Amino acid sequence: MLIDTHAHLDFPEFEGELDAVLDRAAQAGVTRVVTIGTSVESSRRAVAIAQAHPAVYAAIGIHPGSATEAGPDALAALRELAQSPRVIAIGETGLDYYRLPGTGGDEAIKAAQAAVFQLQLDLAVECGLNVVIHQRGDCLQDTLALLAPYQGKFRAVFHCFGGSPETAAALLALGHLVSFTGIVTFKNAGLMGGCAASVPDASYMVETDCPYLAPTPFRGRRCEPAYTRQIAEKIAALRNQPLERIAKTTTATAEAFFRFPPLHG
Repeated sequence: MLIDTHAHLDFPEFEGELDAVLDRAAQAGVTRVVTIGTSVESSRRAVAIAQAHPAVYAAIGIHPGSATEAGPDALAALRELAQSPRVIAIGETGLDYYRLPGTGGDEAIKAAQAAVFQLQLDLAVECGLNVVIHQRGDCLQDTLALLAPYQGKFRAVFHCFGGSPETAAALLALGHLVSFTGIVTFKNAGLMGGCAASVPDASYMVETDCPYLAPTPFRGRRCEPAYTRQIAEKIAALRNQPLERIAKTTTATAEAFFRFPPLHG
């Protein structure tokens, strides 16, 4: 039994195909999927999908790439969505400095990202939910600085983690988790492969980030939750552990982090 802890089932790549996609996931042993909101509208779609499919749960949030477009009513809309029992986390939210335009407006964009991030962290505390973090580009220290006042109030998972074992250890020491995608299967996985091989059992989860980052041997295709199995198989090989152990430990970690309601809750 595996859990895809980060998917984007509301994206147009899956339109009209969700039943088949989820059937393939179940056949691959992926019994639960967390679909992730990236804006208010995306979060609404994520909740609707989770309400319609018992194996799917929703995280609601505003991706840093959407921060400058978030209106004044965004927080109220997320707060309302969070009342659904199918919502199990806030996110994805965080900072992304990877594609700043570099045209003189970078500081304003960073400030908007930080403000929207902080509002969602406040909401997580209010709702008693953990947080799914997006952190890309040279923003780790800024991310940690914004998280610091919330230490002990929730846990966070750094999704699509691509840092070093040392960075992972620092995050784990703060009580947070990391999550690995299909990148671990790539020939150029580099530090991520070493990190997936070395972090403690209860400190990481698996995800597809679908429709992106399809693992080997599906690179170049649309990714989907069924491919969680290939990611887990690669991690099993990296850790010299049986797939059954990877499935058991990552499922237990996800269950503790997301606190899933009953199957038909």
